[in-house]
Amino acid sequence: MKIAIGADHAGFELKEQVKALLLELQHEVLDLGTHSTEPVDYPDFAEAVGLAVRDGKAERGILVCGSGVGASVAANKIPGVRAGLCHDHYSAHQGVEHDDMNVLVMGGRVIGESVALELAKAFLDSKYTAEDRHQRRLEKVMAIEGRYASRGRAASATSGKTKSSK
Repeated sequence: MKIAIGADHAGFELKEQVKALLLELQHEVLDLGTHSTEPVDYPDFAEAVGLAVRDGKAERGILVCGSGVGASVAANKIPGVRAGLCHDHYSAHQGVEHDDMNVLVMGGRVIGESVALELAKAFLDSKYTAEDRHQRRLEKVMAIEGRYASRGRAASATSGKTKSSK
């Protein structure tokens, strides 16, 4: 399987460990950075991995940032990306089986190497079941995405501003 992988500086070391596992398991890896612990912005790497999955350059993606939250939020802005923040085995496989999750997100400052490797394996070993109830729910999620994907870009650009950021 071809896997796009990316991380910010806080996730760099864990990304490298996951990448080594993927190569050991004979997956093809598309490493989209970062390539050091020098400070960078997580949205750049979340977008790169998300676009690789959306555009078919990779079958699935793995992202690592400090907590995993920011990368998850950013990746999910890309239509067709279903990124899930997982720090436990069950969520890593269930997200694929029930929700057709195509990007695994992990927090490099939250979990250690052994857990991250376990989650990556669970994510990659799982397949979407397409059971009626899961397919029905996935279609509803995709309908929501379709309703809002092209709207609200101007509004969303200012929605993050708070009184303290003015």
